[in-house]
Amino acid sequence: MSGKYATETLQANESGIARAAAILRAGGLVAVPTETVYGLAARADSEEAVGRIYEAKGRPSFNPLIVHVPSVERAESLALFSAKARELAQDNWPGPLTLVLPKRERASLAARVTAGLPTLALRMPDHPVMAALLEAVDFPLAAPSANRSGFISPTSAKHVLASLDGRIDAVIDGGPSRSGLESTIVAVREDGSLEQLRPGPIEVAPRNSSSGSGAIEAPGQLASHYAPGKPLRLHADEHAADEFMIGFGAITGDCTLSETGNLEEAASRLYACLHAGARSGKPRIAVASIPDREIGLAINDRLRRAATPPD
Repeated sequence: MSGKYATETLQANESGIARAAAILRAGGLVAVPTETVYGLAARADSEEAVGRIYEAKGRPSFNPLIVHVPSVERAESLALFSAKARELAQDNWPGPLTLVLPKRERASLAARVTAGLPTLALRMPDHPVMAALLEAVDFPLAAPSANRSGFISPTSAKHVLASLDGRIDAVIDGGPSRSGLESTIVAVREDGSLEQLRPGPIEVAPRNSSSGSGAIEAPGQLASHYAPGKPLRLHADEHAADEFMIGFGAITGDCTLSETGNLEEAASRLYACLHAGARSGKPRIAVASIPDREIGLAINDRLRRAATPPD
């Protein structure tokens, strides 16, 4: 499929959003900035358009997609909200929280969005470009991260084009992502309990203890993911001459997540540093230890998956 499309770079303004909306209405693919990472958007009510997401990314068919909506009301037309789910949405949307909920039987969605599951992953993003795009179209958007499946997530238009140029119709260049890590994913169970399926910027539920080898309910649960294409060594206090060093705090490197040890800054820079390591001439990457607390839990989750060799 490489080279099938002439990928346009659109500006994050009214004309760029209008052009992106036209592409999406026609069933095309557009990479869009969000506060977390860039998402690869397609109309979620079209089997053909959703199929193009899987094709462009090389995404396995069992891995469901997150559907983005402009409002809680629109979300409730697609999934069944319990009182707890409604409370979570009202407290955290728009924002980097994805809710996994029972899908409504007559929801106007392509079957491939849920990968055959009875549940649906929903999010209301907190980014002016994505919000404006959702208001410009009359359908929800399926939007996984805008990168080849299993590789480093994109936090800039440049990152998107590094793996998807020629495979998608357009990318809106909205500058670097603010948060830099994918949304927290929480499943709201029928008994009212909550289960965190993927850690992220928001902590609202107990973490799933699964190693990633069980059934996939939501994106980001594969044991091997976010991979830079090189061996990745974690908890490094120093590095060898053939290692690209990603530093943190007092441990400096070729790319440093945060010189002051700020975890929010480290999260926002994580994928940029992994991309830099992947592009470097060094065959291996080493990463300094990151405290396993607050958003450091999500950083370490991504690093462990990035360091796990694919099956």
